[in-house]
Amino acid sequence: MGSDLKHAVRGLMKSPGFAIAAVLALALGIGANTAIFSVVNAVLLKPLSYPDAERIVEFGTFSTTLGNFFTSVPEFHAYQSASSVFSEVAAYDSAGPGFNLTGDHPEQIRGIHVTEGYFRLFGAPVIAGRTFTRQEDSPNGGKVVVLSYGLWQRRFAGDPAVVGKSLLLGNEPYTIVGVTGKDFHSDPQADIWLPFQFEPVTSDMNHYFQVAGLLRPGVTMAQAQAELKVAAVRYHREFPQSNQRQEFHIQPLRDSIVGEARKSLLVMLGAVSLVLLIACANVANLLLVRATARKREFAIRSALGAGHGRIVRQLLTESVLLSVAGGVLGMALGFAGVRALLAVSPAGLPRLGENGSAVGIDWRVLVFTLAVSLGTGILFGLFPAVTASRTDLNTVLKESAGRSGTGMRQGRVRALLVISEVSLALVLLIGAVLLIRTFAALHAVDPGFNAQNVLTMDMSLTGERYLKTAGVAQLSRNGRDRLNALPGVEVSAVAYWLPNHVGDALPFEIAGQPLDKDHEYGSRWMSVSPGYLDVFHIPVLRGRGFNENDTASAPGVMLVNEALAKRYWPGRDAVGQRIITSKGLGAGMNESTSTIVGVVGDTHNAGPGRPPDPMVMVPIAQVTDAYTISYTNVQPLFWVVRTRSDPHALMAAVTEQLRVASAGAPAAHMRTMDEVMGVSTAREQFNMLLLAIFGVVALALASIGIYGLMAYTVEQRSQEMGIRMALGADRVAIRGLVVWSGMRMAMAGIVVGMAAALGLTRLMSSFLFGVRPWDPVAFFAAPVILCVVALAAVWLPGVRASSVDPVQALRAE
Repeated sequence: MGSDLKHAVRGLMKSPGFAIAAVLALALGIGANTAIFSVVNAVLLKPLSYPDAERIVEFGTFSTTLGNFFTSVPEFHAYQSASSVFSEVAAYDSAGPGFNLTGDHPEQIRGIHVTEGYFRLFGAPVIAGRTFTRQEDSPNGGKVVVLSYGLWQRRFAGDPAVVGKSLLLGNEPYTIVGVTGKDFHSDPQADIWLPFQFEPVTSDMNHYFQVAGLLRPGVTMAQAQAELKVAAVRYHREFPQSNQRQEFHIQPLRDSIVGEARKSLLVMLGAVSLVLLIACANVANLLLVRATARKREFAIRSALGAGHGRIVRQLLTESVLLSVAGGVLGMALGFAGVRALLAVSPAGLPRLGENGSAVGIDWRVLVFTLAVSLGTGILFGLFPAVTASRTDLNTVLKESAGRSGTGMRQGRVRALLVISEVSLALVLLIGAVLLIRTFAALHAVDPGFNAQNVLTMDMSLTGERYLKTAGVAQLSRNGRDRLNALPGVEVSAVAYWLPNHVGDALPFEIAGQPLDKDHEYGSRWMSVSPGYLDVFHIPVLRGRGFNENDTASAPGVMLVNEALAKRYWPGRDAVGQRIITSKGLGAGMNESTSTIVGVVGDTHNAGPGRPPDPMVMVPIAQVTDAYTISYTNVQPLFWVVRTRSDPHALMAAVTEQLRVASAGAPAAHMRTMDEVMGVSTAREQFNMLLLAIFGVVALALASIGIYGLMAYTVEQRSQEMGIRMALGADRVAIRGLVVWSGMRMAMAGIVVGMAAALGLTRLMSSFLFGVRPWDPVAFFAAPVILCVVALAAVWLPGVRASSVDPVQALRAE
């Protein structure tokens, strides 16, 4: 092996052009695979950082119209009752609102409310103090907080005596009881944890937090689901006012975190493997050419006693050496490339960390790259090695160097490799065109609102002032008055959601209409201030919008979108109808009746790729105190400002006015609405960029393969071309002969690729929007692009063939 390796290195150094071309082709293929695998590794393969992570599940409720993995307090207590299958059940919210850390250097930090079992469930290491006790997690249990390692280092310089000290949140002191270890990475990540302090007995049906549980050893998902079915029956019997159609459900925590990203990444991994196959075919063609040039060498080695196996081993050593070199370069290219891609497109994928920080090189990526390198070296090197070892000594040794050429079988194999490259490249090109058209279709969708020149930011409402609706309503009025007075501001508003993402669900009944036991009424809902419709230019189709007179003392009013009006009052006017929010909106909202005063245009609240959900809007001043208390714990207040020019120019002035209006609460995550909208299509953009890059790389490799084959063919047939021209063939005919020979391979590859794409693009159907998997534009544009590139690749060898000097060719003969 050592001798083979030395000989391979010397041989490749004597042919630097061949070695560089082969290594670069392999580096592109292996690098692309390494890049995608590093993302797959970070999202799908890396184990969750919690002990016994495979036994952690997430709870949720599902019904015919409303289903989610958010939970109410009574449901949480019902989950805890299934102690025979769960050793621990804990609740936590989403770190949505943040907390205002006040004092010398105020900032908004990320905080999570948790129950006391949270730290045991997720195996949080504690390096100072302790976590919450049951007493602290009960009503009136005191204001206590657990710090993350990062905040402990940043704000307290790692002071070991921090336990027992106070932390000011919204100018209110909280006692620090513990610090988690450096390696504890919660999902979502937090700076602090606070106890939920749930009421032990409550009928609050508001769903605003998540629940996870740890299966007891030996308990299966099916057994746990069966126990939850029994718990659901008990729950609905105890709370008859609950939604009787809701069922309790669990799923593995990993599945909850990964979600739909799994299928997307697996499809991309399959697509990038096609790029690697094209690279392999290219290098196999190069090795066949090199083997042809070395036929006399192999014949002499055989004559001196080398057997077939010895020659095959030598050639495989060379091919593996090439692939390992390509793998090393490919790993560097892949890692740099995926970081650059994630910087351009954030992907919208879970577990990637901030700016893709979780994507890196670990043992899985190293093993994958090594396996791919060795596998491809054997894959593309085996046939050329076996072919070269079967040399006819008599024939080869009698041939002159000038007549030594490729055999018919090798010619067919090389043509077949090129056809395969073209067909695979076409599949990737069609997929890229489909995703490009999907991305364009998503951006062409009218979201139902105008995002241009709208500035958004969120604010955490903490402290006694905002535990009642009146305090939030007063902040809304003061802040909007200040913002509207700024030069360059058209109008401002506040809301608990932005129009492109509304997560709250609202079960309701229609006043005066008998309850249909077979039908469930429900919609999305959000609370907004006056001016919200004006900020986003959402039209009022019938009736009116909200105004300053819609206060807590005024009759209850609401707006509905056209989708809800059409669903529940088809052919009738919804204005004047009354809705009873009697089930599932929290104890303080029971039997609250509101009159519909307006019907507004639909907005794509779940993203442009999904139809608008039925929607209800209520004035922010008319939300009950009970709901405001729970809302401020989990959801930030969004400020939205429409400006007359570039919103970025007003960021500083808007921030200052809100700081004054809120008595020092910081506004965070300041972005334009266009930037917010970009996040909603981030995954589609990521998929489009990936497949477009794969398609371009595949197209380049396929064109190089066609060019290389035709250039070599012209070199081998130069004497034939000279004879043809000596017998009267003109240069146009010679060029046409070569071009047609190359285009026949390209056309054969296109036919095979079209057939393969018709089947494979069906796997992409869930990623497409506004375009079918067999889209005529994609199946026309991609072959045309490939034909143009193939024509350019065969034209140069054709021109070279037509410039052959017949006299020189015949003299060489």
